[in-house]
Amino acid sequence: MAIYLDHNATTPLRAEVREAMAPYLGYLDGVFGNASSVHAFGREAAKGLNGARERVAAALGCAPEEIVFTGCGTEADNLAIKGVAYAHRGNHIITTSIEHHAVLHTCQYLERRGFSVTYLPVDGHGLVDPDDVQKAITERTSLVSVMHANNEVGTIQPIAEIGRITRERGVVFHTDAVQSFGKLPTQVDELCVDLLTLSAHKIYGPKGVGALYVRRGTRLEALLHGGHHEHGLRAGTENVAGIVGLGRAAELAMAEMEEEGRRVTALRERLWEGIAANLKGVRRNGHPTRALPNTLNVCFEYLEGEAILMGLDAQGIAVSTGSACTSDVLEPSHVLLAMGVPPLIAQGSVRFSLGRGTTDQEIDDVLEAVTGIVQPLQAASPLFVEEMGV
Repeated sequence: MAIYLDHNATTPLRAEVREAMAPYLGYLDGVFGNASSVHAFGREAAKGLNGARERVAAALGCAPEEIVFTGCGTEADNLAIKGVAYAHRGNHIITTSIEHHAVLHTCQYLERRGFSVTYLPVDGHGLVDPDDVQKAITERTSLVSVMHANNEVGTIQPIAEIGRITRERGVVFHTDAVQSFGKLPTQVDELCVDLLTLSAHKIYGPKGVGALYVRRGTRLEALLHGGHHEHGLRAGTENVAGIVGLGRAAELAMAEMEEEGRRVTALRERLWEGIAANLKGVRRNGHPTRALPNTLNVCFEYLEGEAILMGLDAQGIAVSTGSACTSDVLEPSHVLLAMGVPPLIAQGSVRFSLGRGTTDQEIDDVLEAVTGIVQPLQAASPLFVEEMGV
């Protein structure tokens, strides 16, 4: 048995995307020119680059020239946050306590260099209050960065409402949409954002390529210096094959988003209902309705999530205990702790993130496996037996 339920960490490359990339992989009989070269070889590569830019722009409802291609979502987050911080006079940044580490660690880096950062709290569902954003803005605030949807619990933030506040106050607004792009509508004008981060490998595209939407007129300092690539914001020869793959993946994701969202939502609920019916001492994390369609985060109380993960892995089932970027850190999720989940409970969290290939049968197989692994662990846990009275 091989079942993959860790699509928030990464997704497999779609055959259609691989096919679109193939001519640009650099072989002699393909399109191998440098997209910055003016000769025919370069123009052919630039055609692929520009076509991908148009596809990503169409997915976001923006102009192609507002798309900057990067090496990954983390680089795009860094460009957005550091780029604004260095380009504006204000030295105050507002973010939340549940951001991905690509945002949190970047903000902490800036704190060590004299910037002031406000980390807003969230409620028990992982939602930030727009009023808290309003109250936190000062005359020194240059940037607000709030993720669109959380990678661990799936909670969707009120981005448009926050965006209206930042626009009224004249503050640049960035959202990390790495988990939401391709799963939720991300039209930048509707979200009222100035900057938006996305990544190819979360939507069945290749690893090693991301993008940053930069609203026309938004001032950014470049992080990489060299040639005048990507409108002067990201020096270095573009990864044309990867970018072409991102463009095709974005195009496919937009076409299938609504139907696929309904399908995986039904599977997600089937999984949760089965877990809740089969096991005691389980807790669903995140907002019950404002959530990514494919994401289910569950705490198995008074157990170690790592033990459940390893048990499932032994049966060929891939899940996660949180963000892939922190999967080697054996401590409770910072997201769950920020939501007020007690550490003893938070350490038993498991994230199931479904994808295009997930089937009804796979969900039933996972339910059987989870029940068979968790019940003996519960029986062997003195804390669980004491708290549950079993």
